[in-house]
Amino acid sequence: MSITELDRAGGGTATGGTEPAVHAEGLVKAFGEHRAVDGIDLDVRAGEIFGVLGPNGAGKTTMLRMLATLLKIDAGRAEIFGVDVAGNPHVIRQLVGVTGQYASVDENLTARENLWLFGRLQGIASPRARRIATELLGQFGLEEAANKPISQFSGGMRRRLDLAASLITRPPLIFLDEPTTGLDPRTRGQMWDTIRGLVADGCTVLLTTQYLDEADQLADRIAVIDHGRKVAEGTPDELKTAVGDSTLQVLLAEPREVPAAVDVVRRLLGSDPVLSPEQGRLNVALDQADLAADVLIALRTAGISITSVNVAKPSLDEVFLALTGHEADGDDEDVKEVTR
Repeated sequence: MSITELDRAGGGTATGGTEPAVHAEGLVKAFGEHRAVDGIDLDVRAGEIFGVLGPNGAGKTTMLRMLATLLKIDAGRAEIFGVDVAGNPHVIRQLVGVTGQYASVDENLTARENLWLFGRLQGIASPRARRIATELLGQFGLEEAANKPISQFSGGMRRRLDLAASLITRPPLIFLDEPTTGLDPRTRGQMWDTIRGLVADGCTVLLTTQYLDEADQLADRIAVIDHGRKVAEGTPDELKTAVGDSTLQVLLAEPREVPAAVDVVRRLLGSDPVLSPEQGRLNVALDQADLAADVLIALRTAGISITSVNVAKPSLDEVFLALTGHEADGDDEDVKEVTR
């Protein structure tokens, strides 16, 4: 069934109506006894940037590959603009553009030749493929490098070219799998601007990342994934508010006094602070900023010395620590997720 046939059969285009861009229920993917994706539900609205945040090995890439028909769905179901992923994989591939973690371009070809080749592989006539290649090279600021071999490209230029290749057929939904991994801060900023531009032009973007600042800057809504499961979802502000209106960050003079400090906070506020990986640092969620004074007085009364204090709005770092108990950029890379 093609997109045109869907129009005739069901009324309206596959991307029309009020269907969400992505709707998934109970997605499961197992490699042997290991569940890389373990019952994830997802709803992505048309026209938004939806962020999937989690550490290496959390299941982000596996989930994206399932939605893009690159991996079989073991259990659950998923739809793209109302089209069943398992039942109509060839239609899904017309609706989705995918940019993976690693550039898929040919090192021996020029940028222009790569884009022309991708166009031809997708059934576009040669003259039109050349026109599209020229347009995309201009859109992504690659005109001057158009006739250079990819082997001479920087990492940022490769990522931009890879993203351009996913847009040759102008799909309404773009999957970006950690698009700024390994890029310098300036190039990351350029990629962020490019991603915002895609949405301004009418695309929907599903973005996976392990960078908290990237999710905070780009995403309209965020799903936090850890060990194959969704542990939270909301706007960046909603996730931060769930941790507290403010966060008291305390660095103890003696890291060995952390258990005593935790006990003080628990008795005073009725909840435990979040322990930072940095020795002796506590993050205390506060419903009211002026409770910080009460915590500090209680710590002093208990004879616990403090080196530094800061009260700030919660960050996504605190959110992730509170939800999972570890940092978002952990190094527990799931080899099965990457290689299978």
